[in-house]
Amino acid sequence: MDLVDYATHSPFSDPGAHAPLLDAVGTDPDSLHRAVTRTILHYRGEAARLTPEQLRDVDSRWVATILDVATQRQPGPLDAVRPDACVVGGCCRDHALLAVAILRQHGIPARTRLGFAGYFEAGYAHDHVVAERWDGARWVRFDPELGQDDFPFDVHDLPTGEGAPFETAAEAWTAYRAGRTDLATYGVAPGAVGLEGPSFVQRYVLADVAHRHRCETLLWDGWGAMVPLGEEPDDEQLALGDELARLTVAADADPDPDGEAAGALGALWATDPRVNPGGKVLTFPPLDPDAPPRVVDLTTAPR
Repeated sequence: MDLVDYATHSPFSDPGAHAPLLDAVGTDPDSLHRAVTRTILHYRGEAARLTPEQLRDVDSRWVATILDVATQRQPGPLDAVRPDACVVGGCCRDHALLAVAILRQHGIPARTRLGFAGYFEAGYAHDHVVAERWDGARWVRFDPELGQDDFPFDVHDLPTGEGAPFETAAEAWTAYRAGRTDLATYGVAPGAVGLEGPSFVQRYVLADVAHRHRCETLLWDGWGAMVPLGEEPDDEQLALGDELARLTVAADADPDPDGEAAGALGALWATDPRVNPGGKVLTFPPLDPDAPPRVVDLTTAPR
């Protein structure tokens, strides 16, 4: 995938009729932070501020749909202060995707990345989505959900690599398979049965590959060779996780964004049905874990 592709909208980041709202937001980190956190509140971390209707916003999926909801509740700029009743319920994926949508709207290459953040709770790496922007020389990783005052590292240029405050799913998986870390503390939350540990991280290795290729799925989507929730990975799933993680880590380390590892990863994405959902996913409703998954057609983005 070329840099120019990251400067254009995916079906998920396309704002549709709301493009002027994105045009009006600055591309500096503080402007992005204000816009995404004033438009969206986290459905878990800020649940007490949301109504049941707002909690259901978390399945909105498309930026155009998120902005439909936001403007119905309060028209006007995204960075305007909104009363709680007028925000959209969402999660880190939505914060990051909206930031990426704003950057792409301004012609700046940007993408979302999946992994695990150790800065929300001591001793635990929570599943998380951040964003990256191309600054002309390298991919700069940032967390648009965070305000700088609360953290000892640069939230607008996150440290990278194994052991960093945010680790990609590939880094976490690689360290685990090499015996350097225990993934028991990687997941949604401590004690979240079926939503932490190696099987959960393997799913995120595949999902991060999707996001790298502008297929910004929900965190509770599943497809292909992802380990079913609550099950253990088989040999094929382990091997595929190893290969995807190896290529992802190598592509991230290569100063050439179109280097050999990125090309090999792109080839797997383009040709391997275990990796690419092919336009349909199974989604598992996070607000009703006992409900059966449903099939979602990713080709039916709002126009």
